[in-house]
Amino acid sequence: MHVSVISAERSVFDGEADGVVAPAHDGLVGILPHHAPFMTLLGQGIVNISRSGSVTRLQVMGGFLQVASNVVRIVARQAAPANS
Repeated sequence: MHVSVISAERSVFDGEADGVVAPAHDGLVGILPHHAPFMTLLGQGIVNISRSGSVTRLQVMGGFLQVASNVVRIVARQAAPANS
């Protein structure tokens, strides 16, 4: 599935992924390929984007997550690479 993460300042991630775990406003949400259409508000926390055994970690604060047609779009008020 294709994943894009953008903030007001820039595009933070744009690529293919095997899975996404993100902090929704009321708990973590997991997205796998071919997920049903879905939309939620984001809270504050770490988005984990998995691809072929590696994980990209991004710190996000606020915004929303949308899943449609095997594409995950995350639009965050703030987003940046997470400290390890």
